[in-house]
Amino acid sequence: MSHSNNILLDRFQRRINYLRLSVTDRCDFRCVYCMAEDMNFLPRSEVLSLEELYEVAKVFSTLGVSKIRLTGGEPLVRRDVLKLIEKLGQLPDLKQLALTTNGSQLQRMAAPLQQAGVTSINISLDSLQPARFKSLTRTGELKQVLAGIESAIKAGFKRIKLNAVMLKGRNADEALDLLRYARSLAIDIAFIEEMPLGQIVEHDRALSLCSSDELQQIINQEFPLSPEGEPGGSSGPARYYRMGKHPTRVGFISPHSNNFCHLCNRVRLTASGRLLLCLGNEHSVDLREVLRRPDYHSSMLKEAIIKAMQIKPLQHHFNEPEATEIVRFMNMTGG
Repeated sequence: MSHSNNILLDRFQRRINYLRLSVTDRCDFRCVYCMAEDMNFLPRSEVLSLEELYEVAKVFSTLGVSKIRLTGGEPLVRRDVLKLIEKLGQLPDLKQLALTTNGSQLQRMAAPLQQAGVTSINISLDSLQPARFKSLTRTGELKQVLAGIESAIKAGFKRIKLNAVMLKGRNADEALDLLRYARSLAIDIAFIEEMPLGQIVEHDRALSLCSSDELQQIINQEFPLSPEGEPGGSSGPARYYRMGKHPTRVGFISPHSNNFCHLCNRVRLTASGRLLLCLGNEHSVDLREVLRRPDYHSSMLKEAIIKAMQIKPLQHHFNEPEATEIVRFMNMTGG
């Protein structure tokens, strides 16, 4: 087979080598920017089985995808998820197996995850104040998550990064505290502008947007930041900065103020098997339907994935008047 069949290119000659794989839409938290308080979750029959998730990952890896990130909902609440992770950890062409988690399960799972082949881990942490953490997550316990972060550090992942979604009037006043906490542990942190996904009544999104530029100015006063180069490649959409010689890197992910679409190298699979070609658009292809054909063969999936690249859009439009109103919640798309 010629090499050209083994890489995924979209119409804009962007090479797709990163798959975000949502293993569940369920979560043990109910973060205010991600879900409604009583969410309706997918019936089990609509969620891909662990075998189906593995099949998708395996076919993508034969097409040149070298990085897979497991997301959810909360991926670690999926029953037997470790069995899937162990199999993914053995895919020969996979260079990075990453995980995004809320940290609630890490005390018991960090070491087994590391042994199963997870190379890097992103942990969501939006506040260091227990009462505030509880109100942002609705159900989360801060001390459980902080203990989980320490377990992850002990387990020895190549990279650990904290993700903080910053909202004015909610937690933007904690940016420096969160940064100091990351520095004290010598791990990375990324500050994220909220994505306008799903109908939420919690707050007016325009009012609460805390832009990366504002945060940078606040941080710069205490820790002068120097840029580490453009986003893209394995660092994803974050722009990273260093604070002198300190090992902690500070990232900013700015879907509003700094559109990074021209560098997009990723696609996402929802827990129900929809291949989303852009987080900010509804372009998608139903891979579950392919996987569940009575005469299924992996070549069918391969063909469907290659064909899907032709509808990956050039960019998302969150701010223009004609922007699509995206009605799915973050827990459906895996962030």
